[in-house]
Order: sequence, then structure tokens, then C-alpha cells
Amino acid sequence: MKRLFAAALLLIAFAAHAADGFSLELGEGDREVSLLRVGVHSYYQLQKLEPHNVHVLLEASLGYWSTEEGPIYDIGMTPVFRYARSRKSGPYLEAAIGLHFLSDTHIKPDVTLSTHFQFGDHIGVGLRRGHYDFGVRLQHLSNAGLRNPNPGVNFLLVRLAYELR
Repeated sequence: MKRLFAAALLLIAFAAHAADGFSLELGEGDREVSLLRVGVHSYYQLQKLEPHNVHVLLEASLGYWSTEEGPIYDIGMTPVFRYARSRKSGPYLEAAIGLHFLSDTHIKPDVTLSTHFQFGDHIGVGLRRGHYDFGVRLQHLSNAGLRNPNPGVNFLLVRLAYELR
């Protein structure tokens, strides 16, 4: 497990080298879980989506969950589809589904996720001004029924990002 997290940190460090921006997310989840997440992201241009004001960014993240059973670390990789008139400023809507790997599955004495591997989907709104990006996200993590029980966790997140370009 420790080797996997070391490899993930190395991957995030390489992603940071090619990053278009950095982010910090804070949030509360059901099941008495608090979340702190840092991430890096890069923009990608998809020719078929570009004329329709849809922008794609790939986020790599490392999260810390505070739970009744102790800390849980979360490594994630998520493609985010963002609808905005301009990539540089103004309001946006976004939706995403990504992959997450958790260091532990025990959240509460009576709540255990059945797998370390989880899907994380979210919807969000935000505002970008210059180099700053402020957003709010609703995120759900679960294993999509790969194994039962599948209680999942829902988060309300506040996100602050700084764009390098």
C-alpha cells in the first residue's frame, strides 16, 4: 500500500511539472467525514468540443479524509468537462467522473466501503477571474456496485484554484 501511494505522489509531482494550475478543496461529507484535497490540473483541447464552449481539464489530486476511524488518504485522477463562454474568465458549469484509490475503507464503526477503488463523480459551478478560480462542487464517491455493500460518501466541497497561464 505504501509503495502505491509513493508511486502516486511521484505521478502527481510529474503532473505538477506540466500543470496549468493548482487547487485546494475543503469540504464536509455525510457520514461525519471532513475532506482536504490538493490537486494539479492541465487543460486539454478537444476539437469537437471547443466550438461549443466545453473545456476539458485533467485533475490529479491527493486528499486527506478525517473520519471516526482515523485518517484516510485519497489519490484521484479525474477528467472534468467544463462549460464556459471563456476559459479565462466568467462563470462556468462542470461535470466529471474520475477514479480514486483510498488508503482505508473504514469510515465509521458501522460504515465500511467494500473496496479501496472508488469512482468519484461531481457537478459544480464556479467563477474564474484572472488567475483565480472559485467553485463549489457536489461529489459522490462509491464503487458503482462492483462489490456490496456500497454505501458511498457524498461531499459538499469549496474549491480555490490558481491558474498559472
